Amino acid sequence: MAKFETFDRDIKIATAGLMDEAISKKLATFARAELAKAISSGQASTTYEKFVNARKGAPEETVVPPGPILYVFTNWPLVIRTAMAELAKRSPRRTGRYAGGFMVLANGLPVRDYSKIRPEDVVTIFNVRPYTRKIEVGANRTGKRHVDLAKRALSRRFKEGFSFETRFLEMRAGLHPEVPYRLKNSQGKRKDRQAGGTITYPAIVIRTA
Repeated sequence: MAKFETFDRDIKIATAGLMDEAISKKLATFARAELAKAISSGQASTTYEKFVNARKGAPEETVVPPGPILYVFTNWPLVIRTAMAELAKRSPRRTGRYAGGFMVLANGLPVRDYSKIRPEDVVTIFNVRPYTRKIEVGANRTGKRHVDLAKRALSRRFKEGFSFETRFLEMRAGLHPEVPYRLKNSQGKRKDRQAGGTITYPAIVIRTA
């Protein structure tokens, strides 16, 4: 999430000498203009919550000077699209089938309209292909640690607003026809790697900070 935290300093300069009612109008005009500027520049999402003197959703004109007027943005669309791009560019590209197999879940449910995801939701991104774990651990030679490296890139870019974690997760039936994949042969002595068992999927788990 990103917040406007510089309004107070700027508005004190712009409203010097005005009466409270005029200051409220000036504050509202200034806040809306900065909001529009941030969205149009791509720095902020069109999905946000507004707080006027700590009152959620109140009109900007009702601000009691000196405020604040605070916009809290949730940039899920930007973060998820960036995550998908980071994962795709680190994935094997022989046919493109694997790179096209990433799925986004919000609280465990598939989601396509990222703007509908709420700030408190937990987002998980994983690949539905049955060989995704092999690729991540390096058994297929190409794409080793593609999920974890994508997670690290996202952490560097969005560290102020989101937290990112790499996890190996079990996925339930019904998410995709290929999920969950059951092992045809045992792989080592571990209990969770025996024939008939389901694989765990490398995934990026994202939360707002």
